[in-house]
Amino acid sequence: MITGIAHINLTVTPGTLEQAREFYGQTLGLSPAPVPELQIGTILWFDIGSSGQQIHVTCGSTDPKSTRHPCFKLPSRDELEATKTSIYDHHVRGGPAAPMAADKPGEEGSGAKGKEYPQRFFARDYAGNLLEFTM
Repeated sequence: MITGIAHINLTVTPGTLEQAREFYGQTLGLSPAPVPELQIGTILWFDIGSSGQQIHVTCGSTDPKSTRHPCFKLPSRDELEATKTSIYDHHVRGGPAAPMAADKPGEEGSGAKGKEYPQRFFARDYAGNLLEFTM
């Protein structure tokens, strides 16, 4: 029986793990976790709170138009809005780790509409990975 998700793996363009460290560690506030010794420099791991769940980031082919995505759950509307603002601010500020796209705070989100989706938003990280955030 499946009881949860241990980790998801996202791919980024080869040579951009430092941008992943900045975006996932600083902009999203995920905690870096140690990786296996033989994989140092080829993969990053981030803990999602104390849930035991992780995000793994490796280098490989990316598709900046793909609809594949993880959905990150936040504990409150305030946290959802703070994360949206952090991502959007990084998008506007720019730089190598800046998100390619980000929903703007205070405006309608880019996802499907309807009563099933009352509070969520989307962004694309610097490598084009689609990310969904909800509560």
